Formats: sequence, C-alpha cells, structure tokens
Amino acid sequence: MTIVTNLSGATQYALQSAISAYSDEAYTNARKLSGTGVVGSEPRIDTSTETFIGQMRWFKPLNPTINVASLTDSTAGTVTDFSSEYSTYVKSVRTHGARKVNMQDVVSQQDGLAKVGRDFGETRAQDEHDAILAVLRGVMITEALNGAASGSGATGLGGQTFTNDPTSAAYGMYVDLGASKAVVDATATVQGAARAEGFLQAVGKAFKDYEPPFMYLITSPEVYASLRSANLVDQTKVVDGNINLETIFAGKFRLIQTRATQGLSTAQLGFINAGLGVDITGTKTSFLVAPGSIAMPMLSVPTPVEMDRDPKAYQGGGTTDIWYRWGYVVHPSGYNWNGATNAFASNTAYIGAPTANVDANTRGAWIRKATSALSLGIVPVFHS
Repeated sequence: MTIVTNLSGATQYALQSAISAYSDEAYTNARKLSGTGVVGSEPRIDTSTETFIGQMRWFKPLNPTINVASLTDSTAGTVTDFSSEYSTYVKSVRTHGARKVNMQDVVSQQDGLAKVGRDFGETRAQDEHDAILAVLRGVMITEALNGAASGSGATGLGGQTFTNDPTSAAYGMYVDLGASKAVVDATATVQGAARAEGFLQAVGKAFKDYEPPFMYLITSPEVYASLRSANLVDQTKVVDGNINLETIFAGKFRLIQTRATQGLSTAQLGFINAGLGVDITGTKTSFLVAPGSIAMPMLSVPTPVEMDRDPKAYQGGGTTDIWYRWGYVVHPSGYNWNGATNAFASNTAYIGAPTANVDANTRGAWIRKATSALSLGIVPVFHS
C-alpha cells in the first residue's frame, strides 16, 4: 500500500490503491465576529460611488446661545450657529482562487475544485472576521495615539475617567487598568462579581451616563477562563443572530472569546508610549463594543465567480482555474478613514500600526470625527 504524493499535478492528494472516501477536517479558526450584533447597518454608506472611497455627512449637535429678553436693552440677540461634519469610508475587494490539473481526476477520483467551492463560505466568513478585528485594532491604535501621544493634535491626557470631558479628543477612548488583571484574583474581601469590577468601571468611565444597555466583550480564552472560575458566566445564553453567546452580569456583557491577536505588541506599545501623553501600562487588551458599532455593507462585485481553462497545459491535459471575488465597506461608527484613497484597503492598512517612535504628526488609520466620545462604540480595555 504505497502512498503516492510525488505527482506534480496532484501533490495535495493522498493516493493508495485502496483507501476510504475523502472527508473534511473541521475548521478550527478563531471564532467569528461577523455573525454577531457587533456589525450593524449604516444607510448613509453608498457602495455604488465612484473611486475607492465615499463620504457620509451629518449635522453636529448645536451649542445654543440662549438670550434673555429685555424691554430696555435694544442690543440684538446673539444667534445660534450650526455646523456639519463628514467622514470618509473606503472600499475593499478580496479574491480567492484555486487551480486543478484536469487529469488529476483520473488518479484521485476527486474534483480538485469541489473542496474550494464547498468551503468558500468558511473562507469568506473568516476574511470578514479578520477585517472586523483589524478595524477594532486600528481604532485601538488611533485612540491610544490620542491619549498616550498627540494623535488628536494636542498632548494626550490618557484614557477615559469618570469625570473627563468626553468632547476632548485628547482623552483616548480607552480604559487602562494598568497592572490590574481584567479579572483579579479572589481574596477574603474580593469575591464574585467584584473580581471583574474592572470591566464595569471601564464601561462607566467610557460612557458615563450614556451607558448602553448591553455590550459585547471580546476577550481571550485566558480572560474567559478567569470569568468562568469566578462563577460569573450566566447560565442562560443569549441568541444573537445565529450564534448562542454566553453572558456575564445578567446579560450586561455578551462574551465573544477569540484567540486572535487583539492587543499591541511590546514594540508597538513602546512606539506609542514614546509620544507626549500618558503612557499605557496594561499589556493585554479586551474590547467592549456597543451593538452596531461597525458597519459592513457588501459591495456588488463584477463577475463574483469566474472559471478559466488552459487546454494546452500539462501536455494537453489542461488546467482549470476558479476565482471568487467579493467586497465590502467596513467602517467604525464615528471615525474617518485616514489611509490611502487610491487603493482597496487591506487588513494591514485597517490596523495602521506604528513602525517607529511616534511624533506630533503621527496619526492612526482612523481619525475620530464624532463630537463626543459618548457617540463612539469601541472601547479597548488595557489590562495585565
């Protein structure tokens, strides 16, 4: 029973004279974000615009001037001005292709392209998840630059507190727990829900009196294990889209655990802390995300599936290529795209990670455009 794997046109097959039928190994990629309520709709995004980008606009909240009427003072009253704002979003198109040598079907008895087509849904879902996570990390870096450097154009004043002015972009939209763990160790006086008080403080500091009714907590298996060991995971799950999510604090936080890299590397954190501002000391990251904080409308892509044949290849045996194409706009609420406007965005571009010590001119891939941090929905929580 000799296994033959040295045929150049069929190296991906295990071939024997007698062997069981092929089955599919289960995917064990990181849990997906694209199927949860983290993703919402944004009707102002027009995917049919020309060029690589588009813009959406809105009126900013009024800062009214209130006059006191007088019967003796004829001075004209001061009028209230209003203004508008806009943000830019960017398109991204992704492709995925495969090739088979036509005559490999004779020896493998398997259609080489069937596996690719059958698993395309998983491929696309993983790509969308990766793009969403890249945007989350990009927003994290933008806000880290605001608070720990000078990404807002002013010296950073650190992360959110219970009392800071949410309209000041010099405070980054993040909470730094520093040397504290996200879920602290139990002591004689710290038990139960008190062990995860850091997350409760984070949402209170970030949103103050505008706290959302519930949020998504995207965190690592390590933090999830700590929550479970503290007996904080609710028994009743929440159905979110087509996913059952566990919760803590009676549904306040819907848990999404992922092993995918969420935080800053040691080098990246050092680059950011080199700027003017308040250093970030937490080395790990979890995300608190309000529902619908990321918009992800799909693009209409020409020829989403295409096949191409080369009959003369392999001495006339021929090859067949298949290509899948899809696209989307992925955009965080309240932010402006600050990357390239002459190309489709990549995940690396979404992140916009610094590669050297930042200075007064360093900006992230996204720029905050919302008047108040209370209008934003993504809160990185740095912890140890």
